[in-house]
Amino acid sequence: MQLSVIVPTRCCDEHVARHLALTRRRLPDAQLIVVEPDSEPDSDPEPGQEPEPRTDIRQAPTPASTQQPPERNAAITRALSHTSTTLTQGPRGRGTQCNAGAKRATGELLLFLHDDTQLPDAAGSIIARAFESGETEIACFQLAFDSPHPLLRFYASFSAIDSFLTSFGDQGILIRRELFDRLGGFPDWPLFEDVELLRRARRQTRVRKLPAAVTTSAVRFIDRGIVRQQLLNAELMLRFAFGADPESLRRRYERRCT
Repeated sequence: MQLSVIVPTRCCDEHVARHLALTRRRLPDAQLIVVEPDSEPDSDPEPGQEPEPRTDIRQAPTPASTQQPPERNAAITRALSHTSTTLTQGPRGRGTQCNAGAKRATGELLLFLHDDTQLPDAAGSIIARAFESGETEIACFQLAFDSPHPLLRFYASFSAIDSFLTSFGDQGILIRRELFDRLGGFPDWPLFEDVELLRRARRQTRVRKLPAAVTTSAVRFIDRGIVRQQLLNAELMLRFAFGADPESLRRRYERRCT
């Protein structure tokens, strides 16, 4: 089964180049598609407020700039030198960029992978075993943080269970193309697009948890306070569960994080 890995990013730089190189080592035969936003960030503040930079619940903000980072050309040129790696663009937003990448993908199986999430060493064999039969249509890895803090290890332990409150895009979402198309892809939302895709999938099939963990960045927790960040995440998740509009939740998140 051909695998296409789709990596949405805010800016292709040396960090993304290293991420792609590591992903290529883990999945040497996969098609890699990197998706940049096709526009600069915009802002839509509340009346009387100063504009604020757009961000999301699991990715720290990156300053907007009309100039490319000085290391971009060499780093991304090296990363794109592989014939199965492609750089493309899509409408700004993680979900819309993922959808744009999916349109370029040729694989029967899609892996949506954040640019700060590292796959485990045996990712290729784990994925192959999970999808060798037709029973598994969608799966996520478990989660680990790149910090030894006991609270983060405790939070990550819940990712071994699939549920509305424990499965997110930073665990890597593996989904068969046929199911992804049937679900209509990611919703065009500024927040919780991954949660909604998984929720729609659960109505049709079981989301399988794989027996290994990806490692993601803990910088948002370390910078903002581990408990404070987790309480904010929980607040927004509960409000979303009770029907709050994702755009209003995005504004709430940005006010709390500035």
